[in-house]
Amino acid sequence: MLRVDNKSAIALTKNPVHHNRSKHIDIKYHFIRKCVKKGEVEIEKTTEIAEASKIAESSKSNVHSFACILGCSYSKSTKDAIPNQTLRGFNVIDTIKSAIEKDCPGVVSCADILALVARDSVAMVGGPSWVVRTGRQDGRISSASEASAQLPSPFASINQLKQNFAAKGLSVKDLVVLSGGHPLGNGCKQAHTIRIDHCFVIANRLYNFSGRGDTDPSLDPAFAAQLKTKCKPGDTTTVVDMDPGSPKLFDDNYYTVVARRGLFQSDAALLNDIQTRAYVTLQAATNGITFARDFGASMVKLGNVGVLTGSQGEIRKQCALVN
Repeated sequence: MLRVDNKSAIALTKNPVHHNRSKHIDIKYHFIRKCVKKGEVEIEKTTEIAEASKIAESSKSNVHSFACILGCSYSKSTKDAIPNQTLRGFNVIDTIKSAIEKDCPGVVSCADILALVARDSVAMVGGPSWVVRTGRQDGRISSASEASAQLPSPFASINQLKQNFAAKGLSVKDLVVLSGGHPLGNGCKQAHTIRIDHCFVIANRLYNFSGRGDTDPSLDPAFAAQLKTKCKPGDTTTVVDMDPGSPKLFDDNYYTVVARRGLFQSDAALLNDIQTRAYVTLQAATNGITFARDFGASMVKLGNVGVLTGSQGEIRKQCALVN
């Protein structure tokens, strides 16, 4: 069984006629048509691959980060943790897991699925790709309190962020790279370039920054006014784009807006350290000259955080439930 998400590709496996739109395809790729004709391969239309791009657009790539920190798995409790409440796409992961379990029961972990989908969903919205090592086990324990405790705060100072990343074996460069394109948690360092978050996370910054009903002076006044039209005091449900310039694309735009239009205090904190500030300045001035390459390298490192193998974990039958 070969699952394909592209109708045109499926049509090419059935249509023996060559025409202008397909003549550029190398002849060696037409062998699949022969396999289909002989009955050696069956083609099935699937939507899971296409849905991966929606995962990225709605912040799914963040899951790989917090999941690996917490033993590379997820459950209802970790999904319900406050930092992860804007995550979407778990149904897609569950659909993929169900299909894999049907063909290869007890072989592929949810942790590996998350890692692979994180990479592919980022690539599908214009981001880089990277090598993902497989063989992870799923965790046997998941809790909302652990998720909240492990993830950096959106209110964190640069020193707190550096300590948090260092505790995971990640460098200061990883901190500023993953801030711009991928995650280590919600109201903190995650896929800002393709990410949304709740108004309540930034409420104090807009309405009561120093406890006197004021707005954070480091936030661009025009941007603050724009946010206030969307986020009213006490609003706990509305979501806003972390990257107002290109919220559904993977790009370097984060570094051009972080100085005055970063949603979180932890964004502005990147300018309070010589190393992180230098990286922000470089990417903003060069249209992200090294960002994609750096991001892929940092994601490889992130993918090795908290990995469980052998008897340390299990292969879950359902990603949201411990066996």
